[in-house]
Parts: sequence; C-alpha cells; structure tokens
Amino acid sequence: MFNKLKQFKDLRDQAKKMQNALAGEKVEVEKNGVRIVMTGNMEVSSITINEGLAKESQERALVDGVNEAIKKTQKIMAQKMQEIGGFPGLS
Repeated sequence: MFNKLKQFKDLRDQAKKMQNALAGEKVEVEKNGVRIVMTGNMEVSSITINEGLAKESQERALVDGVNEAIKKTQKIMAQKMQEIGGFPGLS
C-alpha cells in the first residue's frame, strides 16, 4: 500500500514539475491578421482580431489559429515530457 502511495506522490510531483515547466512557454499564431497567444498550459492569454476582415473570415482565422496553437502547445508538452523523462509509475 505504501508503495502505491509513493508512486502516486511521485506522479503528482512529476505533474507539478511539468506544469511549472510549461507555464513559462508561450505559443503565438497569426492567421490573416488574427493573432492568438497561448501559454504552454493551453490557456489563451490574448487574442487580437483583424477588424478589416469580414466576420466569417475572422471566425475561420480564429478557429484555425486556436487549433494550430493547441497543436504547437501539444508538441511542446511532448518535448518537455521527454526532457523530464516521462511520468514514473505509468505502465
């Protein structure tokens, strides 16, 4: 039982370490003048809209930009996991 608790604590510590490492990362994506900034923890920190675009174009650029930012953030997460060495106890 204590072994399982230790594994859980190690996993929680590793997740906290990963979260802290990702907090300092930033991803910026621009599509047709619509700019999205996202943290490594996948939180959108800012969105700048191109007022000159038609509403439909703004919406499409926003959707495409957020999706691209998420993909870039996921790649950063994968790299950080490799650097940290993955999560212990997951098999």
